[in-house]
Amino acid sequence: MEARVTQAIPTPPWQTPPKPPPRQPLSQELIVTTALRVLDAEGLDALSMRRVAQELQTGPASLYAHVANKDELLDLVYDRVLAEVDIPEPDPARWAEQVKEMLRSLRQVFRSHRDLARVSLSRIPLGTNGVAGMERTMALLRAGGLPDDIAAYAGDLVTSFVTTETLDDAFPGDGVDTSAVQAYVAQIHDYLTSLPPDRFPNLTQMAGPITSLDSERRFELGMEIIVRGLSTYAEPA
Repeated sequence: MEARVTQAIPTPPWQTPPKPPPRQPLSQELIVTTALRVLDAEGLDALSMRRVAQELQTGPASLYAHVANKDELLDLVYDRVLAEVDIPEPDPARWAEQVKEMLRSLRQVFRSHRDLARVSLSRIPLGTNGVAGMERTMALLRAGGLPDDIAAYAGDLVTSFVTTETLDDAFPGDGVDTSAVQAYVAQIHDYLTSLPPDRFPNLTQMAGPITSLDSERRFELGMEIIVRGLSTYAEPA
């Protein structure tokens, strides 16, 4: 039995037609929220002042009263999302694990918002949330006994590591053909193993680890290498 399609019927002439809900007043917060929604759904290439204005049912010129340009909009979007990163209160006894917890949280935030890792590549986090996050990150790194110059560089190092690892992962909805990726990586593996072992002993022997697609293991291993390396700079309390 076919389902019936219910069509709307006109309002009787003696009744007042229902009014559309009032539009929310335009504000910087609303613009940033809408831009983040567009970014998550459609990606960075689709995000523009015009696209956000279209989503808000207004003209692009209306947005410029609250946001200077797309670059500032991306700064605001990035700063909004940084509030989601969990940075633990420093506990020197758990320093190494706390650094890993922070990096896992940052990675999860990057993976939860489409193309956010790309946005972060050209941004210095100097917004309200970004500066607060930098302060907590420095406090955490210094709690491990790291000298100031090492802690300062480590802040950039770990962020770059998470960004790069996230860029290597496909975001759900990106339309990446995982079977094609696996087939391509398999070809690389076969090529490395086919090289003359007398000339390329390391590549032939390490073809498996080099072409591994286990992103979780690679991320955890990378964190372990970085944290162990940083711990060697720790000074006595």
